[in-house]
Amino acid sequence: MKTARDYIDSLRERKIKVYIKGELIDSDKVIDHPFIKGHVNAASMTYSMANSPKYEDLMTVKSHLTGKKINRFTHIHQSTEDLLNKVKMLRTISQQTGTCYQRCVGFDAMNTTYSVTYDMDQKLGTDYHERFKKFLLYVQENDLMVAGAMTDPKGDRSLRPSQQADPDMFVHVVEKNDKGIVIRGAKAHMTGMVNSHEMLIMPTMGMKEDDADYAVCCALPVDAPGVLHIFGRQTNDDRKMEGDIDQGNAKFGIVGGESLTILNDVFVPWERVFMCGEYQFSGLLVERFACYHRQNYGGCKGGVSDVVIGAAALMADFSGYGKAGHIKEKLNEMIHLTETLYACSLACSCQGTATASGAYFVDPLLANVGKHNVTKLIYDIDRLAQDIGGGIIATMPSESDLKHPEIGQYVDKYLRGVASVPTEDRMRIGRLIENMTGGTALVESMHGAGSPQAQKVMYSKLANLEQKKEFAAHLAGVHLNKNEVK
Repeated sequence: MKTARDYIDSLRERKIKVYIKGELIDSDKVIDHPFIKGHVNAASMTYSMANSPKYEDLMTVKSHLTGKKINRFTHIHQSTEDLLNKVKMLRTISQQTGTCYQRCVGFDAMNTTYSVTYDMDQKLGTDYHERFKKFLLYVQENDLMVAGAMTDPKGDRSLRPSQQADPDMFVHVVEKNDKGIVIRGAKAHMTGMVNSHEMLIMPTMGMKEDDADYAVCCALPVDAPGVLHIFGRQTNDDRKMEGDIDQGNAKFGIVGGESLTILNDVFVPWERVFMCGEYQFSGLLVERFACYHRQNYGGCKGGVSDVVIGAAALMADFSGYGKAGHIKEKLNEMIHLTETLYACSLACSCQGTATASGAYFVDPLLANVGKHNVTKLIYDIDRLAQDIGGGIIATMPSESDLKHPEIGQYVDKYLRGVASVPTEDRMRIGRLIENMTGGTALVESMHGAGSPQAQKVMYSKLANLEQKKEFAAHLAGVHLNKNEVK
């Protein structure tokens, strides 16, 4: 397994093409850029914690392929215990980082591809599963960070991929030969892409026969020829060019460092192609991935919310109102909401079942309900944190003002709360609340792993409304076949 230092050093070996604010960054300096280094630090925690005896049981596991000890982020779930430990692991890392550590998407993509390729081979006689197992073994043996790449730009949402005015709005195959395929298009909102080793490309939706060229799943290095990454903006990201107080979470940053990844006629050898035109299985792949990824959110957002709760409580203490009854009530409500999110992730894991491949899959209904709760309850948790923190979290002067030789004395004097607490400490906690409850973080809670409507579609389909009608009719003594509604 890699150490955190091994991981960081390995990133310097890539010839990755990354643009930030219109500037092409030297490949060996990408991970040192102020916009990116916090995300690298967060991801490196998945390596350092795996090498710590304190976290070994959560962070590592035996490979079902080799029996060797591996980082859990490269593992294929073999039991409900694995599913539960995944959620517990995510909450634990979030408590240490207060942000996204970016390996979850690739983790979920690998588990999805493993089971779906098995199903494809059984039905179609293909050899995709064996190809994928070889790729998985490569990932495990080298402890690689894999970026999951599902979301396409989509263009005109009223049109299917093959109907778009510009065919590149969805990633598609433009050429096949005896050595492999060539793909073109883009993937959007790519979490952790610029500090990953590999990307696993998946179709973004269920395809129909006319869309067969868009039903493609494959793996390629993030620095493969023809690939370039345009790094996205985040709330207050220019503060990363300044001191660390105003950043709030200077070491680990906000969310996951997303990018728009461009694929300009990228060659992929056949041994790294795991779906190519089998549109009948594209919907299954999308649904399984979505459920795996939605399982995560009570874990990672539970851990992030633990930090938000702690920051709100400290701000109240530092300001002198920590013992007020209404503050305690609000903190208790935040705790209740956080544990509700966590409970959903645990529940969908406990209810997991084995797929035909032997890999375990979460309960899809509970996974979707849990993620839909995140799109609502995180807003309540963060609203309460902002309520407790006060207006100062959004309007305080800067670190430069605090350290200014002339005006610093006034900032220090008038921004102090409890006399025994340094003004700088109160400012640091205030900025942490601002960072963790503001724009980018909330948008990710809403749209990460799919927008709310996607979860509604899933749980409305899975909830079996007709059976619920039968329960009610039976207890009421109603015979449904006599009361058909036209």
